[in-house]
Amino acid sequence: MTLKTDNVYDELSARGFIQQVTDPEPVRKLLRNEAVTFYVGIDPTADSLHAGHLMAVMGMANMQHYGHRPIAILGGGTAMVGDPSGKTEMRKMLTREQIRANGEKIKSQLARYLDFSAGKALLIDNYEWLGPLNYIEFLRDIGRHFSVNRMLTFETYKRRMETGLSFLEFNYQLLQAYDYYMLYKRYSCKLQMGGDDQWANILAGADLIRRIEGMDAYGLTFPLLTTASGAKMGKTEKGALWLDADKTSPFDYFQYWINVDDRDVARFLMYFTFLPAEEIVGISSLEGHQLNAAKTVLAFEATRLTHGEEEAKKALAAAASLFGGRTIPTDLLPSSTIARKVEMAGGTIPQAEMARKELEVGQLLVDVMCRIGLTRSKGEARRLIQQGGVYVNDTRVQDVEMVLGDGLVQDGKITMRLGKKRYFQLLVV
Repeated sequence: MTLKTDNVYDELSARGFIQQVTDPEPVRKLLRNEAVTFYVGIDPTADSLHAGHLMAVMGMANMQHYGHRPIAILGGGTAMVGDPSGKTEMRKMLTREQIRANGEKIKSQLARYLDFSAGKALLIDNYEWLGPLNYIEFLRDIGRHFSVNRMLTFETYKRRMETGLSFLEFNYQLLQAYDYYMLYKRYSCKLQMGGDDQWANILAGADLIRRIEGMDAYGLTFPLLTTASGAKMGKTEKGALWLDADKTSPFDYFQYWINVDDRDVARFLMYFTFLPAEEIVGISSLEGHQLNAAKTVLAFEATRLTHGEEEAKKALAAAASLFGGRTIPTDLLPSSTIARKVEMAGGTIPQAEMARKELEVGQLLVDVMCRIGLTRSKGEARRLIQQGGVYVNDTRVQDVEMVLGDGLVQDGKITMRLGKKRYFQLLVV
């Protein structure tokens, strides 16, 4: 992953992840100066994440890439109460067994995006501290810090007051704030992140930590996503776009991204891939086959992250056989490795074979370039090398007398490139 900033706050801002922040400059300084433990709440009411979760998941992954530690809180306790945020009616209640089973599957999906080894990321069920709560003590120690008048000013509660807000749900903000407080106490968690519909709950948690501990805690929200056409992100004719392959096949998942609105391509590349932001900026101005190429990059990378590279290649090949191949112009994302991966997966890079025994004795690069048709003559090959336009295995060739040898073979091939656009694979047999 190519990054041009030393601060994840700037990266998130450039990619459009930031909707609201409690204290923008202090948060930016915090993320620059120390490795921060932060958390995001995950709803365990289904046995799979869906595309609507991806904003938070990718936000966590970007944070971890910069050395910060994510905690994914499985809302095992709060799911037994129900979050009224963005809802017009109460949620269905789940048993502890259902919540535990859902959590196991969710962790396996998160592991595609986050590194859980050696405590680099944590998945914690908040039932751990909410389950044993003594309600009288909770009201006395925590409830006294909350103003009912202030809670009723938040849009979440005002909207539910019109349709009926249960006392059970009214407790939800207290419980989520308590989550933040407990994570601060146990893990020195200083930042909560979530969808913008969680803003009131995030503020409540940060405020509770300040009131009890006298310490600063922060919050950051992601925008709530809709497509350019106004539809809810991740909705298909078959329902939600699930990350579970048994619910949404890798092919259908790939096709969702291929078929996104033209106006969404650049934005979704920012959100749902790790391609460098500076490479994506110009994509909004593309048209025709170049825009289709960008969609293929989006679909391939999004599917690779969720289902793995092999499944992404299969989905790409299946799509090509059904709908025709899509080539990826190498000048579309000039320094992007994923553009080259998609080309290779789709079979669009020209190839030639060479016997390993030839490489064992060594072959002049200029001879090989002429022989396989990369140049019309050895003189043209020499000029390209002298101009710095020839690369072997992504390394610029400096010497016109370079010899290709057996040591350059990687995964059974040598990859060559002329300028930014022309790739060639020399398959070693």
